[in-house]
Amino acid sequence: MTEENITHFPKVQSNSAQQQLSHLAEAMSQLHLTELFALDSQRFQRFSVRFEQLFLDYSKQRLDQQIVQQLIRLAEQQQLGEWIQALFSEQCINYTEQRAAMHWALRLPEQSIEFPELSEQVQQQLQRMYKLVEKIHAGQYRGATGEVIQDVVNIGVGGSDLGPLMATHALSDFKVKTAKPLQVHFVSTMDGSQLSDLLHQLRPETTLFIISSKSFGTIDTLSNAQTVRLWLEKALGQQEKVVKSHFIGVSTKADKMTAWGIAPDKQFLLWDWVGGRYSLWSCIGLPIALSIGVQGFQQFLAGAHAIDQHFRSAEFSQNIPVLMGVLGIWNTNFLDVQTHAVLPYDGRLKYFAAYLQQLEMESNGKSIQRNGQKVSVNTCPILWGEVGPNAQHAFYQLLHQGTHTVSCDFIAPVQRYNAKQFTYVENASALVEQHHLALSNCLAQSRLLAFGNQALDKSELDHLPIYKQYAGNQGSSTLLVNELNPYSLGMLIACYEHKVFVQSVIWNINPFDQWGVEKGKEIANQLLPILNGQQHNLPPLDASTQGLLKILLGK
Repeated sequence: MTEENITHFPKVQSNSAQQQLSHLAEAMSQLHLTELFALDSQRFQRFSVRFEQLFLDYSKQRLDQQIVQQLIRLAEQQQLGEWIQALFSEQCINYTEQRAAMHWALRLPEQSIEFPELSEQVQQQLQRMYKLVEKIHAGQYRGATGEVIQDVVNIGVGGSDLGPLMATHALSDFKVKTAKPLQVHFVSTMDGSQLSDLLHQLRPETTLFIISSKSFGTIDTLSNAQTVRLWLEKALGQQEKVVKSHFIGVSTKADKMTAWGIAPDKQFLLWDWVGGRYSLWSCIGLPIALSIGVQGFQQFLAGAHAIDQHFRSAEFSQNIPVLMGVLGIWNTNFLDVQTHAVLPYDGRLKYFAAYLQQLEMESNGKSIQRNGQKVSVNTCPILWGEVGPNAQHAFYQLLHQGTHTVSCDFIAPVQRYNAKQFTYVENASALVEQHHLALSNCLAQSRLLAFGNQALDKSELDHLPIYKQYAGNQGSSTLLVNELNPYSLGMLIACYEHKVFVQSVIWNINPFDQWGVEKGKEIANQLLPILNGQQHNLPPLDASTQGLLKILLGK
């Protein structure tokens, strides 16, 4: 292999890990997963790791022990240990915005010995949020007319919507009982379609709105907020009490919340060092706390903190986020797998793939290194996915017999439907059988992806036409959680957060900014006055945009 064929990362050295990995990838291209399992009877034990409620099996990835060693060596070569220390500090590792990235501080335990000031700062806001949650749950929070709040609508977009929506749905089994039934809803679309459907179902007198916006300047969110404000004022009158009673704000900008009319005691703050896609651990997570209660939310934070400690202290060979990160590097940069599917076999994780799309692609969808030079390798793969049973009837055909190589994460809970939790079900055993059906499909699909025809009965294979045959050799990992609960979901999300960070270090990019998101919004603000009729002369634009504007304006 010539130097030109070797995958290059920053700090290329003679006999470097990337050189070794490039050679190993060439050799691995000649091997099938069936052969790898045949060569090592201890392969499952060798390529799996457990930490508390999580179990990672990566034995179906296309690698061997030597490759894992070199991947860890690559991480060490890129100074991952030092970068982890820098992450868990107040250093401005988000260098383009001159900010720290301290989302991990949001889940620090109370009275943290290591970070006492940070812990106190975070707890001050969380304790205020907990008091509000308990007041609403007790039926003591009332709207402008004195009626008890029974519906809460979260208005946000991106990290202010995806995280709370995903977690609230995932933890639906842990919804707490309240004095009066409480429903939590989510609105994010800027075209008003969600609001239009929702407002017909709600009573203004008993509805509370949360405006979640880190900058309190996102036009999508503020447009929706203004619409519901007008809806409330039309029904209840244009009085200061209406806004102060029916709106909660979560933002870094207290002055903007106050100017909008939100009462200071209804404002919850977060900090510039919290990225939007990492913010569900803060008061942005108010909808989660309203759904699962204060104790449930505290367990959610505790699970994430446990992974923080694991990530900081475990040897790389036994470190789940590190292993997940380097596995992605191996697939993307050495096996040329440019797309990754997340496949949960639990309907409660319906929004998990969408959440990870933002987490991974907004973080690592970058092409400029920290030194200002363009990357010389592919960075973030395209991430997609769906709940397994739905996915099986949608795109598994492509996974099994298509022309694309796709890496996959299968996710499933070991246990579900315990008798105490589901006493209202006459035949709880039927639900247990359904869970076993989901698990059997999860295992079967990863098996067929890995081993292809070798997963079939030999007598069946002898007479199988080619269009019914399977190549296999599609690498995947399986993540099991003992039970999907607030603690284990916190662990699972934090694992993916740190996986993203590991990969950013190896690619030498900043995962905490999102300049690619900002410019499109700026251009939209330039075009909006034209569509609103406030600007009649079209500015110099490309022919396509000019033509489309004329059609939209009826010219």
